[in-house]
Amino acid sequence: MSALWTAADAAAATGGAVVGNWQAFGLSIDSRTLRPGDLFVAVTDARDGHDFVDDAFDRGAAAAMVARVPEGVGPERLLVVDETQTGLEALGAAGRRRSGARVLGLTGSVGKTGSKAALAHGLERFGRTHSSIKSFNNHLGVPLSLAELPPDADFAVFEMGMNRAGEIARLTRQVQPEGALITAIAPVHLEFFEDESGIARAKAEVFEGVVPGGFAVIPADSAHTPLLADRARAAGLERVVTFGTAGDVTIRAVDADPAGSDVSAELVGGPLAYRVGLPGPHWVRNSLALLAVVETMGLDVERFAQTLADLQPEPGRGRAEALQLADGGAVLLDDSYNANPASMRAAFDVLALASGRRLVALGDMKELGPTSRALHAGLAGPLEAAGVALVFTAGDDMRALRDALPPVMRGAHADDAAELAAPVREVLREGDTLLVKGSLASGMGRLVRALREEEG
Repeated sequence: MSALWTAADAAAATGGAVVGNWQAFGLSIDSRTLRPGDLFVAVTDARDGHDFVDDAFDRGAAAAMVARVPEGVGPERLLVVDETQTGLEALGAAGRRRSGARVLGLTGSVGKTGSKAALAHGLERFGRTHSSIKSFNNHLGVPLSLAELPPDADFAVFEMGMNRAGEIARLTRQVQPEGALITAIAPVHLEFFEDESGIARAKAEVFEGVVPGGFAVIPADSAHTPLLADRARAAGLERVVTFGTAGDVTIRAVDADPAGSDVSAELVGGPLAYRVGLPGPHWVRNSLALLAVVETMGLDVERFAQTLADLQPEPGRGRAEALQLADGGAVLLDDSYNANPASMRAAFDVLALASGRRLVALGDMKELGPTSRALHAGLAGPLEAAGVALVFTAGDDMRALRDALPPVMRGAHADDAAELAAPVREVLREGDTLLVKGSLASGMGRLVRALREEEG
C-alpha cells in the first residue's frame, strides 16, 4: 500500500513546515477514531485538536498537522501550518488537483448520504471509486474526504450539506465535480431560511463549482424545478437532466415488498427493469436519480442498475434488526441518525409494508424554526395512513404530535429518549415492527442502545 501523503508532499500542498520524513496513509480529525498511519489534523472546531495530539500519537498517528507545537511533542512528526482549517482545505485542494478521477457531487434536503453510498457502490463496477465516508459533508468533512482521494481513483463521489446560504458554494468550489445531483428539496433547516425557496436557492449553489462542460441532475416533480434549472444554466451548465415520475425518466410500474422494489423505468436510452434492494418509494425515486447520473456520464446503465439489488442501509438509517423478546421476536427499524418531515414520511411508507403490528418511537426534528410544532403535528395523518398502532414520543416539539394523535394511538412520552425503553418494552410483542427515528440531537440512538442492552 503506497502512502497517501509524504511529509514533503504535504508541506508543498499546505505551505507548512516539516523536519521529519514521515508518510501518512489516511487522515483523521478525531483521535478516538484515528487509524494507525493517519495524519491527525488538529482542527479547532467544537474542541481544540491540539489538546489531543498526544492521544493521536498514542493511537498510532504517523504525523500531526498543527498550528502550534504542543508542549512535549517533538517536531519530527509534525506539519506546522499557520491555521489548521486552512491547511486541511489546502491539502484537499491538492488532492483534487492531482486526481484524474471523474468526480461527482451531490446535495439535497433528504437522500444525499444514502444516494452517495449507492452511487459509489455501483461505480465500483466501472473502476476504483472513492467517496466521502459517513455523512462527512461540511467544512471539515469535504476537504478531509478530498485529501483522502487516492491519486489512482477512477471515480469519486462527494456529499455536500448545509444549514445556511453560502455553505454549499464554498464546498462545491473545492470539489469541482463533473456533474452535480440534487436529490430533493424539502422543509429542512427552516430555522435559517424564510421559506422552502430559500432552501432551493442554497442547494442550487452546488452548480457553481461544476467544471466546464459538466452537467446537472435535478428532480422533475418539484415545485422548485424551474428555479433549479435556471440556476444550473446560469452557472453555465448546458446539460440539465431531470428524474422522477416525469421528464427523462418515468416509472412505469413498481412492485414493492418489505425488502425492496421491482421497478420498470423508461430512460432516455429505452426501458429498463431492475430491483432496488432497499424498501420504500423514496428509494425507487433515489434509484432514478442515480440512473440519470450514470446515463449522463455515458456509462452502462443496465450494468449499474444490477448493483442496486444488493444495497444495504447505512447504520442508523433504516437498518432492520431482530429484537429478541421473552415471548418471541420483533423487528427494530433503526432510523435514529437523522429526521425531517420528508424523511419521516418516507420512513412511515417503509413501515407500512411490514406485516403485524406497527409501532413508532419518535424524537424531535431539529432546525425547523417557528413552524416546528406545526410540522411535528402534521405527522399525525401520515402515521394514521401507515396503520401505526402506537406512537411513543420524546422531546418538547414531539408533544405537538402527541396532542394531534387520536388518544388510542398515544404511547408514553418522555423528555429523554432513553426513558422510553421501559414503556416500549412493556408493550412490544412477537411479530411487532418498531421504527425509531429522530434528529441525531434528539438522542433516539440512546433508545436503540437501551433496547439492545435489554434484549432477552
